[in-house]
Amino acid sequence: MNDDQTADQFVKPPSRPVLADLLAGLSVAMVLVPQSMAYAELAGLPSHLGLFASALPPILAALFASSPYLQTGPVALTSLLTFGALAGLAEIGSADYIAMAALLALLVGTTRLLLGLLRLGIVTYLMRDPVVTGFTSAAAILILASQLPKALGVVAPNGGVLWQAGWSLSNPSQWELTSVAIATVTLGLVLAGRQVIHRLFPGALLAVVGGIAISRLTNYDGPVVGDVPTGLPSLSLNLPWGSTGSLLVGSVLIALVGYAEPASIARVFATQDGQRWSADREFVSQGVANIASAVSGSFPVGGSFSRSSLNRMAGAQTRWSGLFTGAAVLAFLPFANVLGPLPRATLGGVVIAAVIGLVRPVALVATVRRSPADALVAWSTFAATLALAPQVEQGVLVGILLSLAVGLRTRRAVGQNRRQS
Repeated sequence: MNDDQTADQFVKPPSRPVLADLLAGLSVAMVLVPQSMAYAELAGLPSHLGLFASALPPILAALFASSPYLQTGPVALTSLLTFGALAGLAEIGSADYIAMAALLALLVGTTRLLLGLLRLGIVTYLMRDPVVTGFTSAAAILILASQLPKALGVVAPNGGVLWQAGWSLSNPSQWELTSVAIATVTLGLVLAGRQVIHRLFPGALLAVVGGIAISRLTNYDGPVVGDVPTGLPSLSLNLPWGSTGSLLVGSVLIALVGYAEPASIARVFATQDGQRWSADREFVSQGVANIASAVSGSFPVGGSFSRSSLNRMAGAQTRWSGLFTGAAVLAFLPFANVLGPLPRATLGGVVIAAVIGLVRPVALVATVRRSPADALVAWSTFAATLALAPQVEQGVLVGILLSLAVGLRTRRAVGQNRRQS
């Protein structure tokens, strides 16, 4: 499959949307609303900013994307990378932290846009499979660990993510049983609903509706989302420009690491459908989406594999389905306060259901059998990501540098063998 396309395809008139695009876009929006709020909290931000990141970004991305299925918005790995890049620079959830998140989105967007316009999509090959496998598995473990206190309804003492998860599990007397039940039901609705009932079963939507109903009818006293601002986001670029230097390295890593997911989505679906896709064009679409997120006062976004798969299964025919998804979220914003009573345990269950499949022990073990060099890179990236949390982007950097070093050593060894023969 050739990843390159001619330059005129950046301005080629888009295909017309069809009714199936509207229906698919609405189906994705029903999943995106709870996911986006959960991923905002994963990034250390107020949950309503996830809704802001789900409105304009997918609309703008649809104008430039090459894949007809790619759905853009908040995603788990990018949210974790955002938290890692911002942790230690400002108090989590503070006004400074929120402003830095928007600046980070702008830097990520600008980086991706430039890579796309300069036709440098080839840089994605820096993210070799062993690096992605090691990082993804470790990041998924960290994400799951971060959601355990929320799912169990406990407030863990200050500490690292893994330590807080361990404390939460080892103190069952602190568990809030209603929260545990809500999180468990949410997991069942999202995971079992798709497998047992139908692949388009709206488990996340039903979990949200049910969670709100339980909260209202039972006077639920566990943690809830709370006040959710209504109305459209205020568009502004009044950002803390003085923090650019502190965020620059993190933004470049997020731009590359976070792009691995949408690139893989577009490539896999294009191969299955016998279509062509453009890495450069997807860089442009993701860059524009992140700039839109920054202007909305939100945080970095990316392409979602689960929502893109849902979009395809729901019958999407053109990239305009992403525009319909963003428009649906935009129309929902004035009524977002209905989510106030939503138990946080529901959001925890939604995140756990979304990322549990990203833990890939079989793939990690397979690297040992396949290649000692690949195993070294994958397991080192895995260990570094866990050890350096919450600065997980440094774990990726370790993996990339080690991958380059292993590659250079292998080439030298091959060259020496050829000269000796």
